Formats: sequence, structure tokens, C-alpha cells
Amino acid sequence: MAATKQTIQDFYRVASARDFTRDVQFRLLSISPKGTTVKFDEDDLVYARTAALPDRAISNVTTKYMGLNFNLPGIATYPQSEGYIINFYADAKSTLRQKFEQWSRDIFDDTDSTGNYLTPTSNSTIDLIQLDNNFEKVNQYQLVGVSIRNIGAISYTMADGTGQIMNFPVTLAYHYWKTVSNN
Repeated sequence: MAATKQTIQDFYRVASARDFTRDVQFRLLSISPKGTTVKFDEDDLVYARTAALPDRAISNVTTKYMGLNFNLPGIATYPQSEGYIINFYADAKSTLRQKFEQWSRDIFDDTDSTGNYLTPTSNSTIDLIQLDNNFEKVNQYQLVGVSIRNIGAISYTMADGTGQIMNFPVTLAYHYWKTVSNN
């Protein structure tokens, strides 16, 4: 049972031992869109600007007995798995964006109404890693059954731009995620 005496000194002791994760201690390790012709390499993934650890929830199953609601655990769900967003920096020649465009056209090409819009396999993955203060891997997560949904716009401001580096979001879908052994 947790002690009810949680003072500033207790907080300081625990915080000193565990530290805190920082907003820069996260990386996109790989994207493997199996079943398509698109290949991502290490240099492409350096351009990942923002991403989040995905959600996982256990649904609630309510069972009544003598007027009382008993809340029991149900199945696992993956909130926002149909719309997982990674934001990327736009490189000067749009090389990275063109890879996402190619992936999208591999799934469905509207010029001839063909494509590979089959169920994504378990080999179509994204690997994400959390890092410690020395930028060593702490945890690795793998999104399984990944496919592309949307390539966001790049919005230029020609008349009064300030030279900001442009970025664009990519929305992906996945079936579920799992942790990968740290060994």
C-alpha cells in the first residue's frame, strides 16, 4: 500500500531516481510498407518531426447482479488506430513526400482504378522507440498491419513567408501494436 505521507522530499527522491521522459526522447525507427514498392531508409526517418505513442484501451463490460453494476474487463481496442498521424519535415526536393504518394498510389491508383487494397499483412509495420537521457533505447513499439490513409498538404505562404521549414502530416492506419523485446 502506498504511503499517505508524500512530501516534497519523497517526490524529489523518486524523481531523482527515475527522472522524467522528455519530448525529444522518441524516434521513428522504421516504416516497412510490405506489399508495396516503396522503401524507406534511415535518412527518410530522420525527417520525422512529431509522433505519439499509440493508445491501447480495455473495453468495459457491465454485468448486473441484484441491481449492482459489476464492471468487468473486455477486449482490447486501439483508439485512433484508423488515423495515426506522423508529422514530417518536407525536404527541399519533396523526396519523402513522393514516397508517401507512391505508397498511396500503390494501394489505389485512380488513373486506371487498380491497386493493392488488400488487408495489410503483419509484415507491414512501423517501429517506434522511446529513449533515455543518453538516447539509448528504453522501449520499442511496433504498429502492425500498417497502411497509408492520407498525405497532408504543405501550405506555402509566398507573399509574406518568413522562410520557415515546411512540414506535412501523414495519416496511417494499423490493426494493433505490440512491444518488442529490448534484448
